[in-house]
Amino acid sequence: LVTMLAARRALPTLRRAAHMAAVSTAAQQRSIFTLPPLDYPIEKGIGKVISPTQLDFHYNKHHKAYVDKGNALVTGSKFEGKSEVDIMIATADDVSKRAIFNNVAQHWNHSFYWKCMHPSPAPMSERLRKRLVDDFGSVEDFKQKFAESAVNNFGSGWTWLVEHSQGKLHIVNTSNAANPGVEGHSPLLTIDVWEHAYYLDHQNRRGEYVSQWWDVVNWKWVEE
Repeated sequence: LVTMLAARRALPTLRRAAHMAAVSTAAQQRSIFTLPPLDYPIEKGIGKVISPTQLDFHYNKHHKAYVDKGNALVTGSKFEGKSEVDIMIATADDVSKRAIFNNVAQHWNHSFYWKCMHPSPAPMSERLRKRLVDDFGSVEDFKQKFAESAVNNFGSGWTWLVEHSQGKLHIVNTSNAANPGVEGHSPLLTIDVWEHAYYLDHQNRRGEYVSQWWDVVNWKWVEE
């Protein structure tokens, strides 16, 4: 997916082809979208931040709904046979295609989000630590700024760590289904702050969800 993004006008900086290939199957490349396999069992949840019930509802209900609606909207249209990324680029600025963009982008965003977590994550490498220190002052400063952005991201959306084309790391908030890759940034990490991502476990306590989420961040995925 990311290789395709990098080849298009708006996405010169995305570089995660090998990893997003694991997220996007050959079927998905034909616009037959499917739920990606998770790297952890649903029945065990993800640490203490996401219970099995929350994970089951989020993955098998909400994410699946985007997959099903995306398939229904794309089938028989001029977008059938195109990749998720091609569809996102083609529809991002077209109000008449907003439903297609929303469902396909939400499928991509969720697939990426699942990769950003693991119940037993490896510790952050020194290489990544140095990059965060260089661009944010310290790892703790990065976490604080990221958490503040996530908690204060109004309404439904996503908070991202991205790499700009110049190589500098930034924190970006997007609303609804918006993806920073469409704006030319390379996504490295994201947290879903739609209420359906955490409400069964944390109700309206988004800050609690964000705070506990750090314990399951898959730093290996971020670095790769």
